[in-house]
Amino acid sequence: MNPLDLAELVALHQRAKGVPPAPLRARALLEGSYLSHFKGRGMEFSETRAYLPGDDTRHMEWRVTARTGKPHVKVFREERERAVLVWADFRRPMHFATRGRFKVGQAALAAALVGWGAALRGDRLGGLIFAEGEHRELRPQRGDRGVLRLIREMVDFPAPGTQTDPSASFTSALLRLRRVALPGSMLFLFSDFRGLSDPDHTHLAQLARHNNLTLFFVYDPLERDLPPPDGRYPVAMGSGAPRFLEVNQPQAREEYAARFQRRLEGLTTLSRSIGALLIPCATDEDAIAVLKRGFGMRP
Repeated sequence: MNPLDLAELVALHQRAKGVPPAPLRARALLEGSYLSHFKGRGMEFSETRAYLPGDDTRHMEWRVTARTGKPHVKVFREERERAVLVWADFRRPMHFATRGRFKVGQAALAAALVGWGAALRGDRLGGLIFAEGEHRELRPQRGDRGVLRLIREMVDFPAPGTQTDPSASFTSALLRLRRVALPGSMLFLFSDFRGLSDPDHTHLAQLARHNNLTLFFVYDPLERDLPPPDGRYPVAMGSGAPRFLEVNQPQAREEYAARFQRRLEGLTTLSRSIGALLIPCATDEDAIAVLKRGFGMRP
């Protein structure tokens, strides 16, 4: 059964109005009180003018200043058309949930909302969808057609293969993203970030240097906390007989919760160190409301 609903993803365009082009915390102060959403190619030189009190001295135009003997600054303007790239993890661990939606379903919902927001602003939307042994690259395209193409590719994406090392596909997908992401792009990564390695940290840091980067971290409540210690829980293991999950040992429960907390803290530390925004989302939460809160909006 496909965990993605085509009609639901298409209908999200009604909830995309007002979604900002970048997380509010990623805005940079460039000219006085002027706020910009962009890095890299997102700002374009416009003109040179005389320095005014309150101008940012980092944008001094020293050649004109030296020639005229009076201080001048460079003035920048926003580029109205950007590339928005969605990076969606469809590996086997994402096809899991004990409550709410599959992790891949939460990722697709949030990705579709980002896509519809890009279309409303006139941005170009592209993407990269990947799983074990499979990936799809979508060149940035403007308008509703780009969003519908992304949705269709997510809905029709083949079931994950039998590759046993999902971390290999994760790293290769980050490398592909680095190759296609032009400076100044808006990058949205939707994943459970399982198998994140030290080289992957480097890839993410490089991506964040010249782009606005958002990490949408999807997890299942069972990954955070074991179920109540009042029973034995059967767990299906492929086609074999189910095994039972023992959850009654207090020490084991504490260690289990601590492992997830260390994982979350590691992602939080990483995102802060590279200047990215981290948005955690459980499978039983409203993914769209979580995404909007992460952007500093009211759901």
